[in-house]
Amino acid sequence: MTSQAADGPETVTASRRSKLTPEREREFFDAVLEQIRECGYDSVTMEGVAASTRCSKSTLYRQWKTKPQFVAAALRASRRVRFAGIDTGSLAEDLRQAARAAGDWSGKDARLMQALGHAVTADQELAQALREALVYPEIAALREILDRGVARGEVSAGNLALEYIPAMMFGVLRVRPVLSGQYADADYLVRFVEATVLPALGLTQEPRPPFTG
Repeated sequence: MTSQAADGPETVTASRRSKLTPEREREFFDAVLEQIRECGYDSVTMEGVAASTRCSKSTLYRQWKTKPQFVAAALRASRRVRFAGIDTGSLAEDLRQAARAAGDWSGKDARLMQALGHAVTADQELAQALREALVYPEIAALREILDRGVARGEVSAGNLALEYIPAMMFGVLRVRPVLSGQYADADYLVRFVEATVLPALGLTQEPRPPFTG
């Protein structure tokens, strides 16, 4: 299904895009994503974002013709690679560090994914933007961590668990709020890695250095 037009007049959506400063655009994007986290996707309107950012609704429609396009642009602009730069020289410790990094942002991103749950099944552009912003960059960074571990000889390239580590890491982030009503924080995710991910990779639980972050 493709994105459906929002309730703005065609004369406005067809208008030429006006120039926004990067700071102002970032303000719009932050506002719409925060309102989605707080109220859910269906409750967010262009009017509401316009009011919260003190701009006219036509300003938003000149930039983004529909709400799904606006949200998709906000998601893509929010892309961050939280696992980037993790390289301790130890696969086990790299995975612990990745767990801590995931725990630091799990509340915000899990809320956003939950709030967008139904909408992304109905709109392909929105679904793709969500994957590009919150999923693909982290999977690529996690794959690099695993590949370095294979290259160092810490785990066999034929280990069948390698394929499923991203699903394990992302799965627990999504499932824990459903099971217990709590987000998967850093401590929980480190314990998860030590109890399930490391054994699946055949890694022993080496002593952990003290966490100073």
